Parts: sequence; structure tokens; C-alpha cells
Amino acid sequence: MRERFSRSLLIVYFLEAGLVLLVAPWTTFWDRNVFVEASPLAEAFLTAHAVRGVVSGVGLLNLGAGLVELGRLLARREPQVLR
Repeated sequence: MRERFSRSLLIVYFLEAGLVLLVAPWTTFWDRNVFVEASPLAEAFLTAHAVRGVVSGVGLLNLGAGLVELGRLLARREPQVLR
């Protein structure tokens, strides 16, 4: 039961982090944060479409890992004990 719970938390983490990393680079939050406004060089780098695409790609990888783990969790059924 403990392993199932920890796997469930891992799945939730992967799915949530993946969704945030997939969407965040394309929002105004990404354009208006302290790291982007720190220097013109940082702004030029972090607002480049290639960098946003890489961050979104990492988000897709996280989503994929979460879905794979979810599939493994659902496929693995514990035998029911008759009492």
C-alpha cells in the first residue's frame, strides 16, 4: 500500500510539472518575471522561441513519464485476499 501511494504521488508530480513546463513558457508570466527582467542578455535568451520550445519539450517528457507510470500502476493489480 505504501509503494502504491508513493507511486501515485510521483505520477501527480510528473503530470503537474509537465503541464506547467508545457504551458508556462508561452504565457505572459514567462515574459514578466524577475529572471527575464534581470538583464537584457537574460531577456534575449529566455524569450527566444527555441528556449521556450526546449522547456515545453521537457514538459512533454514529464507528461509522458507520468502517463507511463500511470499505465504501469493501473496494469499492476494486487491480488485480492479473501477473508
